[in-house]
Amino acid sequence: MNYVNGDYATPKSVALDAPAQVAQARWTIPYRAIAPLAMTIDASAIFLTSVLTSVFYHVHVLGLSSHIEQFAGFAAVVAALFIAIANNRDLYAMTALLNFKLQARKITALWIVVFFFLTAIAFVMKVSQDFSRGAALSFAILGLVALILSRACWRVFLADGLAVRRLSGRNVVVISDETNDSPILETLVRHGLEVAQHFVLPEKHTVEAERKVVAQAIAAVRGSNIQEIVVTTELERWPELKTLLADLRVLPLPVNLFPIGPMAELFRLHSHTIGDDVTIELQRGPRTLVERVVKRVVDIAVAIIGLVIFSPLLIMTAVAIKLDSRGPIFFRQRRCGFNGRPFQILKFRTMSVLEDGDSIEPAKPNDIRITRIGALLRRTSIDELPQLINVLHGDMSIVGPRPHAMAHDDAFEKLVEKYPYRQQVKPGLTGWAQVHGQRGEAKTPADIEQRLQFDLWYIDNWSLAFDFRIMLMTLVEVVRGRNAY
Repeated sequence: MNYVNGDYATPKSVALDAPAQVAQARWTIPYRAIAPLAMTIDASAIFLTSVLTSVFYHVHVLGLSSHIEQFAGFAAVVAALFIAIANNRDLYAMTALLNFKLQARKITALWIVVFFFLTAIAFVMKVSQDFSRGAALSFAILGLVALILSRACWRVFLADGLAVRRLSGRNVVVISDETNDSPILETLVRHGLEVAQHFVLPEKHTVEAERKVVAQAIAAVRGSNIQEIVVTTELERWPELKTLLADLRVLPLPVNLFPIGPMAELFRLHSHTIGDDVTIELQRGPRTLVERVVKRVVDIAVAIIGLVIFSPLLIMTAVAIKLDSRGPIFFRQRRCGFNGRPFQILKFRTMSVLEDGDSIEPAKPNDIRITRIGALLRRTSIDELPQLINVLHGDMSIVGPRPHAMAHDDAFEKLVEKYPYRQQVKPGLTGWAQVHGQRGEAKTPADIEQRLQFDLWYIDNWSLAFDFRIMLMTLVEVVRGRNAY
């Protein structure tokens, strides 16, 4: 951190190696205007590419009249969904817009997710025939190109704006503990605040010394262009500072608390009010009715599309299993579903045995029980495709914690205390743990605990965009084939 005459200077990592001494630009743009402006540009790019590709494809390629109103409406839906998810993922923050590689990767993934989702909805609602496939594909490609080009422009514009001080944020004064100043000040600057001065509270927390620091801050703020005061402290100290900081009421400015330390984690949790009191959500409850309906609709749409697309592969696999070894085509085994409800999971048979009892030996590398065709099916995860039927039936979801055999569940519950928490949602065909390579045999309690942490993170942070992200990551993980045997 750099200090100039008691003032805080923007770090090089934020200023993008700008010279230390730069002239203030004649006109400036507020930090808070960057995100709305970026959203507006994205909406305009999506709308224009949709309309232009529709007109060009229908008129110049097919020689037909263009149904602009249909593609305009489609573009509005795409733009609303894309911008809402992108904003939720903080892709419009200035720090994110400065990282072109990150933007290009996440924008591409999100754009594919949005089109995949809307295609599924159109298929389920039987309105896909109203749109030209060629025009829709052209819109998908050109729209993505336009969004990526806009990110390249944003990168150049913001880098130049930071270099010549063209971007302006709220001017603030910070009052904090000395031991925590550097990371806090960096955070404030990264999020568009101009830290004019920083006042450090004394190590010996005496009322007289602390009151003197507050008085100095008040004197510095009076008659200045300061717009806000930020107080950073550990919540354990708040009772003693509450009365002290009441002196700041003489200033007609907002005073905001930036909590630090272990107790600050509580502020990152969801909260709601009961009367005049605030309650913090320590554990997320079951999803709301709307969330359950949305997830179920997506599950049904993806399962139907998957069964249709993979139907030739499913038929060929069934024939190969019958020709390869004796036994049934499918393997059924009892698993625990939502709230511990038992169901029978459906898989292609890959072994010469069909275990489903109180003692089940998990598959190991070079397991002699695995058939020749079974080794290929397990390595490519094709053996899991019949679980799309479990999804349609409602026993499973496309994304969720992977269900284990009941015998393994009983053993894992004894080893890991929070293991049953996984059953707060439906089990999934794929999950957050699986896309991080958590597949195969769990050999130690530490292995089980690690998978559990991924599953609990998914449960506590679920969103529709998160589900689509895991679906895309699953495709990459299947190609990599980590721990698949």
